[in-house]
Amino acid sequence: MAIYSELPTGQRLYLDNQGLQTIVTLASGAVGQQQQSSSSFATGVWTKEPQIEIIPQGAIIEIITETGPHRIQIQGSSIGFSSPHTSGVSQSSQSTTATSFSSSPMQPMQPMQPMQPMQPMKMGNMSMNFTPMEMQMGDMKMSMGDTKTVSKVRFCRQCGAKVAATDRFCSSCGHQLQQ
Repeated sequence: MAIYSELPTGQRLYLDNQGLQTIVTLASGAVGQQQQSSSSFATGVWTKEPQIEIIPQGAIIEIITETGPHRIQIQGSSIGFSSPHTSGVSQSSQSTTATSFSSSPMQPMQPMQPMQPMQPMKMGNMSMNFTPMEMQMGDMKMSMGDTKTVSKVRFCRQCGAKVAATDRFCSSCGHQLQQ
């Protein structure tokens, strides 16, 4: 027997009893986006149709089986389970155990050592330096930071052609150059 319900959170709830297992599936989605999660609990065979109580954050489901009542609580995307065997304690809380051990106190971490400066890189007709920041490809050069060299090569902003420092117009496209 499968049961379907809409939750106020916009999720769809599917319950199914397959043998001794109760399968809970939460599905949500919008156009182009879907999410689904399922959990399975050992409840036994249902003797009565489950009762679903809708709450603002989700739902509380009561399942009656031969072994007694079981509760499943849905809040957001989390699913909690309790049965007569766990005395109302959620399944995830029941399985945690406290472990104590003694060990020596942790030593403080050593501070990180400064990184070495990057070495200049070269690939084909391209080169890069990092102190100061410079990049050169063919006869084009870009620099940032403390640099004393200034490139006298100019290019047309319209077509990218190389132009002389004294040119007023681009010889390639005729675009008026800025002085």
